[in-house]
Amino acid sequence: MKYRWLIALLLVAAAGGGLWFSLPEAPSSVREGDRLTQFSLPDLKGATQTLQAGEVILLNFWATWCPPCRKEMPSMIELHKKLASEGLKIVAVSVDKDRDALLGFMEEYKMPFQVLHDAESAAARKYGVFRFPESFLIDRQGKIRHHLVGEVEWMSEPVFDTVMQLLSEPAEKINRETRGVANEEGGSAPG
Repeated sequence: MKYRWLIALLLVAAAGGGLWFSLPEAPSSVREGDRLTQFSLPDLKGATQTLQAGEVILLNFWATWCPPCRKEMPSMIELHKKLASEGLKIVAVSVDKDRDALLGFMEEYKMPFQVLHDAESAAARKYGVFRFPESFLIDRQGKIRHHLVGEVEWMSEPVFDTVMQLLSEPAEKINRETRGVANEEGGSAPG
């Protein structure tokens, strides 16, 4: 009888150890004050886009299946309408596997800003993102100034004022090649 318990305990320990070693590696985390981590992803027309410094960027990681992502999208669209002409670049990185669901969502919400498809979550992992939505506000010099986890009301006074403050900061001399999200084939991506 004693040996049955010992064998059962060893089997449970072996299964637990196997499970522990099969867990994915913890994502590295990008923190406020860090420089932006560059990545290249396809837009929905298939052109590869690269995240680069040079503009004030709202980098948002999201998914169509995420209720808080759906809830925050209208205020993000409104923020774009108000501040795109002031220099705000919104880059929405979808981690959806289903491209058709992503296209349907974009059509439903009439998303006017750059949407990139991160079907394998490669860029999300580079930023340590595993909760959705997660957003990063990046200044013109490529410094991550704010990391926001969860749904954000982008038109709320404190958030809007924070974005306006970033936009009002003087731009240092920056090469044309380091402006916002650039198409790898040359030129800036449509916003």
